[in-house]
Amino acid sequence: MLAADFLHLDSEIEMINRSEADWLHCDVMDGAFVPNISFGFPVLEAVATICKKPLDVHYMIVKPERYIKQTAKLGAMMMNVHFEACDHLHRTVQEIHDAGMKAGVTLNPSTPVSMLEDIIEDVDMVLLMSVNPGFGGQKFIENTIKKARQLRQLIAQHGCNTLIEVDGGVQQETAPRLVKAGVDVLVSGSYIFKSTTPEDTISWLRNL
Repeated sequence: MLAADFLHLDSEIEMINRSEADWLHCDVMDGAFVPNISFGFPVLEAVATICKKPLDVHYMIVKPERYIKQTAKLGAMMMNVHFEACDHLHRTVQEIHDAGMKAGVTLNPSTPVSMLEDIIEDVDMVLLMSVNPGFGGQKFIENTIKKARQLRQLIAQHGCNTLIEVDGGVQQETAPRLVKAGVDVLVSGSYIFKSTTPEDTISWLRNL
């Protein structure tokens, strides 16, 4: 949603509703954990009233556990928190589940997937940032392909059903390679919203 036209957010959400998109990914930034500020609960609450797709709320903020109940009240399907932002990650994941949501854990580009060894079985999804978090439209970090393969191996070793999501620089050239590396969920912003035919672009990504 970060790449949408915020002057016409209602029509942008309606396009998502019509499309083959599975979820709507919402990037919440606080200007502290990342060097940017995006939007908060007034915008999320407005979007939740018209969006027919499940919300994947990605918190790029310090102490995201403060907002678990508020996120659940929105009706969010997934609450996604950064490994680097949580002092007590296992407790946060438990509290997200207790609030009735799926729990996602995000890794910054420099954080190895091995850091999730002791919690991978409790997590519904791992989001690999393929750009440095904070701004849309950045260049894809090539090491993400290797990390996706490593994460797929870790998940297989533990025999769990954790999904792999990638966010950042997902477009025509990178998306097929990510899927081949074992990625389940593709997050794409600028590539979709700047497309002349965004619904067709979503369909192409969805059917890789």
